[in-house]
Amino acid sequence: MSVPAQRTTQRTTLADLRRDWSAGAGIAGFVVVLVGAASSIGLLVGAARDFGLSAGQTASWVLSCYLAIGLSGAALTWRTRAPISMAWSTPGLALVASIAAAHSLTYAEVLGAYVLSALVMLALGLSGAFERVTSRLPPALANALLAGVLLPFVLGAFRALPLAPLPVGGMLAVFLLGRIYFARWAVPAALLVGAGLSLAAGMVGQINTSGTSLFGTLVWTTPAFSVRSALTLALPMTILTLASQQLPGLAVLRACGFGRVPASPLITASGLGSLLAAPFGGHSTNLAAITAAISAGEEAHPDPARRWPASLSAAFFYLLLGVFAGWLVGAVAAIPVAVVSALAGLALVGTALSSLVAALGTERGREAAFLTFAITASGVTVWGVGSAVWGLVVGGAVMWLVRQQAGQGAV
Repeated sequence: MSVPAQRTTQRTTLADLRRDWSAGAGIAGFVVVLVGAASSIGLLVGAARDFGLSAGQTASWVLSCYLAIGLSGAALTWRTRAPISMAWSTPGLALVASIAAAHSLTYAEVLGAYVLSALVMLALGLSGAFERVTSRLPPALANALLAGVLLPFVLGAFRALPLAPLPVGGMLAVFLLGRIYFARWAVPAALLVGAGLSLAAGMVGQINTSGTSLFGTLVWTTPAFSVRSALTLALPMTILTLASQQLPGLAVLRACGFGRVPASPLITASGLGSLLAAPFGGHSTNLAAITAAISAGEEAHPDPARRWPASLSAAFFYLLLGVFAGWLVGAVAAIPVAVVSALAGLALVGTALSSLVAALGTERGREAAFLTFAITASGVTVWGVGSAVWGLVVGGAVMWLVRQQAGQGAV
């Protein structure tokens, strides 16, 4: 496989785009957005419902995220001529959804936590400390934290079955077959089957855009800051984003032959995008991980130097979704709650499984990782601090003691 030339110092022009554009790159960008949106939009709408947000606020959440994702991804791709795909953090969104369901923080406090997390990410990018900080985070604990956050949502997919047996049962069947025969399309296929069976059963309501419009509009909410929100959401969200999005996203780029792209500008851009989107509801902007392989891999184009238009295509479709955020939110809200819950859970199965395997893959530190996983999944809150933080504290302490006993020093 050829390696892209060192062209980051040259100005990109429309002539470059016309020369490198291909139908494969355009389709790859569309697939990135289809998989990314289908995998987590139900989780977002469910969290907004639990927070009691209006249709306008929910559409603002979607629009602010897709604006940050689309604009930052397009700018980075244009500058580097490498397929830089941005996304929101689905694990971070799962953490927000768990907080919404527990009603442990107000919506304004959640936005304040977004701001704090974005500032930390921005500082890591500007200072060049990203790799130094992430190297200090034990991978087993980071993966255990992620698996613990995701497990309740995966279980929710099966708990939804008695509430809507026909559509959820069909989704489960299609998803399981899809994981075997067409893994990439398993979640979108489950979404189509769930929506179709819900429609056939007369369970789909009208697409309601009252209180908003067909198009997305930005709604400002002043963030509120508290120690509780910093510990319960900002800290674990930052760790999850670093471990589950930023590091894997960089690894995908390097594995596909784009190691020439420096990490600091990418992290800085993600922090800036998150900061600007936060007051309007946007929960995070970060490097795409799983979907990044679609735009950066051979499916976009056999020649790595001609893959960068795929990320521009993805940015375009993300912006298009953002423009019609009002309709998108109304369409998802019209689907039965049980189907949306099942979709969110099924979309997280693969990530939860790989995280748990990685967390428990080595015998040394396995008990610490399992405790982190179990405590995080429990959802327990002590002294106003959520389970994700306690899972890290207990797991980290156990790992430190184990290494002390083995004569390896502190973590």
